[in-house]
Amino acid sequence: MSKTRYALLGAGHRSQMYVDAMTGEHAGGAELVAIVEPNPVRAAYAADRAVSRGAAAPGVWHPDALETLIAAERIDRVIVCARDDLHAELIVRSLEAGADVVVEKPLTIDAAGAAAIEDAVERTGREVVLTFNYRYSPRNSALRRIIQDGTIGEVTSVEFTWLLDTKHGADYFRRWHREKEHSGGLLVHKSSHHFDLVNWWLQQEPRRVYASGGLRFYGADNAAARGLGPRPARGTHEGAHDPFELDLREDPRLAALYLDAEEHDGYLRDRDVFGPGITIEDNLALVVDYSRGATLSYSLNAHSPWEGYRVGVNGTLGRAELEVTERGAVLADEGLHPVLDPSAVAAGDTASLRPQGERLLVQRHWEAAYEVPITSAAGGHGGGDALLLSDVFAGPGEDALGRPADWRDGVRSIAVGIAGNRSLETGMPVRVGDLGIRLLAAEAP
Repeated sequence: MSKTRYALLGAGHRSQMYVDAMTGEHAGGAELVAIVEPNPVRAAYAADRAVSRGAAAPGVWHPDALETLIAAERIDRVIVCARDDLHAELIVRSLEAGADVVVEKPLTIDAAGAAAIEDAVERTGREVVLTFNYRYSPRNSALRRIIQDGTIGEVTSVEFTWLLDTKHGADYFRRWHREKEHSGGLLVHKSSHHFDLVNWWLQQEPRRVYASGGLRFYGADNAAARGLGPRPARGTHEGAHDPFELDLREDPRLAALYLDAEEHDGYLRDRDVFGPGITIEDNLALVVDYSRGATLSYSLNAHSPWEGYRVGVNGTLGRAELEVTERGAVLADEGLHPVLDPSAVAAGDTASLRPQGERLLVQRHWEAAYEVPITSAAGGHGGGDALLLSDVFAGPGEDALGRPADWRDGVRSIAVGIAGNRSLETGMPVRVGDLGIRLLAAEAP
C-alpha cells in the first residue's frame, strides 16, 4: 500500500511532534516529503531531525512555491504549523492546489479567514482536519462521557476557569503571540482549545458572547506602574536575569530554532514580557450563551503562580466537577530562571498543598458525590497526543465520543474568541451569527 505524501508547513517547535510521528510510529503509512519554511535555519533543523530518525531527507521549499510543490511532489496532505495569521491563506492555497489539510489550532484568527476557508472547502470538496488534542486527554474525555450519558441531565450552565502560570503564561508575551494581529490574542490562540472543549462537551453551538478583560500584568505600562524600572529588551544577555527572562542560550533546542535563526527574519523569541508593543490581554472573562439554553462563564488568567483548570457543569439532575493541577508552583532556581516544580515532591516537599493531579467528581441531586476514575497513559496529555496522532495518520475509527474534529469545529471554537474580541472593542455582547461566516449564520435561530 502506498504511503500518504505529506508536506509540513512551518518548522517551529510545534512541528516536531509531526516530524517524529511521520518518522516513527506512523512511518509505515506517512512519508514526509517536504518542509515548507521561509527561515532556512528552522527548515534545516526539521529536515535534519527527520534524517536523524532514519527517514529520507525531505525537500525544503519556500511558501511562495507551495502550489508548485504540491503538484511536482504529488502531495496528498499538508500539515499547517505556521503562525496563526498565516493559516487561512495556506489552507486555501493548499486546498485549491489539490491537497487535504491538517491544521494546528486555531483554524485562523478572524472571521474573514474563516469565511475564506469555508468557501475553499465548498469549492474543492477537500478535507480540513483540526488537531484538538485536548479532546483526547482522558480527563476531558471522561467528562464528555458523563455529560453524553445523561448522568447529570440536561446541561444548564458551565463554569470554566483556566490558569496559566508565570512560566507558561508569560511565554505568550515573549513571542509573536503578544501581537493580536498575528495570534488573535489569547481568546483565539489559547482559548479556542477551551471553547472547543465546551462545544464538544455540550454538543451545542455558541450563540452570543459578552467579554471583559485587559492587559493588567504584563507590558510596559503595568511594569512602570509597579515601579519595576528599566529592563533589558530581551532575555538573552550577559549578567543577572530575573525569573521572567528567557535566555535562549540555556536551551539548545530554542537556540537552534530561534537564536541561530533570527538573522534571517529578525524574529526575537525572548522579548521582555514587560516591554512595549504588547497588544493582547492577560486577564479575560466571558459569558457565552448556547443554542439549547446553557450558559458558559469562562475566565483566563495568564500570570498565576500555579497552572491548571477547574470546570463545573450544572445539569438538571446534578453536577460534575473536574479539577486539574498541571503544575503546583513555579519556583525560582536560586532567584534566576523559572524551573518546573512537579508537585514539589522532587524537591522534597511531600506536604505540598497543591499536588499535581486531577479529579472528576459527580454528584446527583439527593445523592452523595462520587469520584470517576481517570485512566491515563504515557505521553503528552495523558496519552491523548498518541490517540490524536493515530487518528491523523491512520485515520479515525469508530469513536463513541466523537473526538475527531474538522473545519466546522474549528470555526465554532474560534467564533467564541472572535466574538469576544469584538465585544472587548465595543463593550457590547456579540452574536456569532453576525460574524459573516455562513456556517454560523445558518446555525443561528
